[in-house]
Amino acid sequence: METAFTVNGEEVCLALDPRESLLDVLRERLVLTGTKKGCDQGQCGACTVHIDGRRVVSCLTPAVQVAGQDVTTIEGVAAPDGTLHPLQQAFVDCDALQCGYCTPGQVMSGLACLAEGHAETDGAIREYMSGNLCRCGAYVGITAAIRQVADQAAQSEV
Repeated sequence: METAFTVNGEEVCLALDPRESLLDVLRERLVLTGTKKGCDQGQCGACTVHIDGRRVVSCLTPAVQVAGQDVTTIEGVAAPDGTLHPLQQAFVDCDALQCGYCTPGQVMSGLACLAEGHAETDGAIREYMSGNLCRCGAYVGITAAIRQVADQAAQSEV
């Protein structure tokens, strides 16, 4: 099926098999390998991307269903000049990664958590990030990174 959608601000048009997942299209066809294939069952969150600003696990999303929508992957988060997004920088500052495999999905979910207004407490952050697993156990750093960005945003509003 001919399918057109936007990925990180660029329109793409592809002939897709209706069975192809968005994850496989991103990684194999568009060579956007930042989004990781973890469990391939929608349970680990490593493949989290945003579709029209909403976080989804791309391994369970048929690519043909994103027709006409805007997909954002981890490659689309940093500024065009390479400057890290504040949450990406906070992950570095707070030592919120170890092996790094889950980090793209964690960042994408963290961005959604912030945008959804669920970063007011550490408990809320943990609850709304619970769909993303980290085998290394960097949860304390991940929570701290999201909290740091939420606190910075709150201070800039004052």
